[in-house]
Amino acid sequence: MGSSNKESVNDKMQNSKFIAKFTEISVKVGNWVYLRSLRDAFAVILPMFIVAGIGVLLNNVVFTWFLSGDMLTKFQVIGNAIVNGTLNVAGILVAPMIGYSLARNKGFNNPIAAAAMSLASIFILMPGSIQLGTVASAGAKMATVTGGLSYLNTGTQGMFGGIFVGLIATGLFIKLASIKKLQIHLGENVPPAVSASFSVLIPAILLMSFFAIIAALLAGFFNTDLINLIKTWIQEPLRGFNTSIVGYCVIYTLANFLFGLGIHQTVLSGALLDPLVLVNMNENMTAYAHHQAIPNIITTSFVSNYTLIGGSGSTIALIIAILIFSKAKSSRQIAGLSLAPGIFNINEPMIFGFPIVFNLPLIIPFVLFPVVGSLMGYFATLWGWVSRTVVLVPWTTPPLIGPYLSTAGDWRAVILQILIIVVGVFLYLPFLKISERVSEIQAEENL
Repeated sequence: MGSSNKESVNDKMQNSKFIAKFTEISVKVGNWVYLRSLRDAFAVILPMFIVAGIGVLLNNVVFTWFLSGDMLTKFQVIGNAIVNGTLNVAGILVAPMIGYSLARNKGFNNPIAAAAMSLASIFILMPGSIQLGTVASAGAKMATVTGGLSYLNTGTQGMFGGIFVGLIATGLFIKLASIKKLQIHLGENVPPAVSASFSVLIPAILLMSFFAIIAALLAGFFNTDLINLIKTWIQEPLRGFNTSIVGYCVIYTLANFLFGLGIHQTVLSGALLDPLVLVNMNENMTAYAHHQAIPNIITTSFVSNYTLIGGSGSTIALIIAILIFSKAKSSRQIAGLSLAPGIFNINEPMIFGFPIVFNLPLIIPFVLFPVVGSLMGYFATLWGWVSRTVVLVPWTTPPLIGPYLSTAGDWRAVILQILIIVVGVFLYLPFLKISERVSEIQAEENL
């Protein structure tokens, strides 16, 4: 056949003014320095939470296989110590990491100082007393203990406080440090480290004094503190919607649609969802470590188990569909090359090599299937058919292994993931056939 002037569906998508504008806005949002710094900070501390998951798994699964009684209690000190050094200081860890990342991304020449200011600020704003219950002969009483910090504030429940303080403290510190009249210069003969410290001395004094005044006003007049205010008025409402099944599905629908346009889905999900599901994950691990009811369904491990199996769009199902049903040589070659990384949830070869990007027939299941998997996982968990996730496993953990480990050994979660993958294979299949047929027609027209 002769060459055709008809514009392909893919070309029309790429040339669409709406898609171009949508892409431009999404890129700007994803590159916003505060969101980028948030992602960078969580990338640094994520290994600590994975280690926490190992500690929880040891205490509540592995050790219980061969230990009991006092010996089990003694060995569980190992896991408890890991939890204390990770989950129970999560709010403290996140503040300086955000301070460092934000300062570096803004080009500030002393990011270590920014991290130190964030760390100091979070401690300044935390309450310095703890309410403890005591049991006396006359009944239960409350005692106030000063000079101590509660894990409720330093741990997972204080993470959003750490995030906001890290962002605000660093932003203010950088602005103050950029004012030349506030800089102290000691001359060229002074060691650089000493000179750098003195150049930010006055900004540091002003910043910490500012937060100290806020802490005093809140404690003296309102009997509260900024960390609890952030948790009550910002963290919980935001987390309540974004990690509800509705908010969760909306965010991942938009995020995967963006990936279909070539913009990584973490532009949205990394900023709007990842910190929140990590808070949920840490709460679940803490509750499981203390043998309490598991509070959350949607967590970081839930994402890996049911929403992004084999990577964004759960493309492991597409790879299986191609290898079983497709006769197109090019499709089978790309699927074969994508299988190994796909097993470890790395699917860029499939997304950009097949491609899924700007491929309208495949964008549809790429966006829809994660929602289907999420709904299946959510309601199966809600109805008690599978256990809630209580262990944070690395995102590269292969399918079938991930749900087993993250639910502390619930084989039903493995069966559920298999069912989701099977559904995905048959959901992708008709769109795969359409995509291959479109490619054939376009190839014939270009002969």
